[in-house]
Amino acid sequence: MASLEATQRKLRRFSKLRGKPVAAGEFWDIVAITAADEKQELAYRQQLSKKLKRKELPLGVQYHVFVDPAGAKIGNGGSTLCALRCLEKLYGDKWNSFTILLIHSGGYSQRLPSASALGKIFTALPLGNPIYQMLELKLAMYIDFPPHMNPGILVTCADDIELYSIGEFEYIKFDKPGFTALAHPSSVKVGTTHGVFVLDPLNSLKHRDLEYRCCHRFLHKPSIEEMHQFNAVCRPGNFCQQEFARGDTAYLQLDSEYVYTDSVFYMDHKSAKKLLAFYEEIGTLNCEIDAYGDFLQALGPGATIEYTRNTSNVTKEESELVDMRQRIFHLLKGTSLNVVVLNNSKFYHIGTTEEYLFHFTSESSLKSELGFQSIAFSILPDIPECSRKASCIIQSILDLRCSVAPGSIVEYSRLGPDVFVGEKCFISNSYIITKAVVPAYSFVCSLSLKVNGHLAYSTMAFGVQDNLKNNVKTLLDVKLLQFFGVSFLSCLDIWNLKITEELFSGNKTHLSLWTARIFPVCSSLSESVITSLKMLDAIKNNSPFSLNSYKLFSIEEMLAYKDVEDMIAYREQIFLEISINKKQSDLEIP
Repeated sequence: MASLEATQRKLRRFSKLRGKPVAAGEFWDIVAITAADEKQELAYRQQLSKKLKRKELPLGVQYHVFVDPAGAKIGNGGSTLCALRCLEKLYGDKWNSFTILLIHSGGYSQRLPSASALGKIFTALPLGNPIYQMLELKLAMYIDFPPHMNPGILVTCADDIELYSIGEFEYIKFDKPGFTALAHPSSVKVGTTHGVFVLDPLNSLKHRDLEYRCCHRFLHKPSIEEMHQFNAVCRPGNFCQQEFARGDTAYLQLDSEYVYTDSVFYMDHKSAKKLLAFYEEIGTLNCEIDAYGDFLQALGPGATIEYTRNTSNVTKEESELVDMRQRIFHLLKGTSLNVVVLNNSKFYHIGTTEEYLFHFTSESSLKSELGFQSIAFSILPDIPECSRKASCIIQSILDLRCSVAPGSIVEYSRLGPDVFVGEKCFISNSYIITKAVVPAYSFVCSLSLKVNGHLAYSTMAFGVQDNLKNNVKTLLDVKLLQFFGVSFLSCLDIWNLKITEELFSGNKTHLSLWTARIFPVCSSLSESVITSLKMLDAIKNNSPFSLNSYKLFSIEEMLAYKDVEDMIAYREQIFLEISINKKQSDLEIP
């Protein structure tokens, strides 16, 4: 795998920078992470501070968390504008000479709820010592960018990874005015869920690993017909690779048609200032702006205004949206979009529970290229090598007699002697000390809560394939929701819960598993996990388990009451215990 070597080199280079001051121009001047609300902002600040204390990040860099204003959702485009204003407030004219990495991490991660409380960018990876989280991986993968970048901002999302390989003496330059985006070869089908570049024709007959191209126009989540209509589809034949790299790009054979899809993009300081001036002028945003769909579609000589009226990809059609898009279009029209084509590259999205399970426990190319470990910074029984490979244990302590079936992930947890974890489970932040069976395909994640000034715990438990975002408008339609493959109505019956408006928190016209008050609040972490496992067990065996006597929270409420300090302390405790154990083991080795 050509890019394996390149990826490992970046990881080694980053590892050397962890906990050490960086030289001027060697690394980012500023790393900024966006947060959706003040609760999330606090959680991110606390984790960043711990990381810096533990020397897990390069020093001498300004790390910031920028929170979206309270009120309407503003999307990652709105968050970008808001971040620009924060930079201006903090640095005045100084930021015109900075290289800045802006990571969008403001979502509530409903498709990977283990990241909901502490953030996608702080999600653990089975790699490194101490454990890497998504933040470190991002910093490692982009380590070659800052020295070859003019002052400006690189915009990326917290839940994707780009791996690429270029010539030994080549490097990616971000030195052109306007915007510059990375592009990856992908199947036409993948193009329908991404941004797609319509590139000017290539002068050369042969493709190289790294090409600088001009973009005629940018299409956001186009249909297959639109890709053909606007000449975005490339025909096979002149591609010199043996095959396309394999990522989310869905394995491409030589005879496949393909398109170039987006991932991260850079804007020079002048473009950033133009957007900031626009934001200052409008004052308050009341609609969701997409940094990709609404900024990039305005760029390139072929850009036209039609997309501003297309709201098919929009979650909520606010009255202001079309007007705001048109204003952004006129603001950015005529700005160039340069594209860095990486023909030997892969784009991976790991924002869902199923994607996590796949990339961490199966023989995925991401796992082999990044060198993901089956056991990362953990204490566990001496299980046979063949069983180890199929599961993934991250910063956890497992008893000698505990058993974890293939395809499962355990992170930041303690499991006692008589615990059996079924296949394809995801267990996070949990403590199971008594005898317990975790049914196959279970998702179990515990949160520390502060309720009326007292510490409490609640554990969300459901099926890994359950759709927490799926919502219905009325109580009559609750029967359409599914919990662990069973009608939610049947589950409520088994748990002895009545269907009333009180059963759901938040918006009463968006009823979902996310807002269902079904998870018991307990006084200890272990009791919380066991009680939620009994709920699952009752569904699996169709046997009654009454939740009537418990105080119940929805996941939405758990996040509102989360005690970040206690959750970090629990992880810290596990970290120290493993560190001491490892030191003792090292001393015992003659």
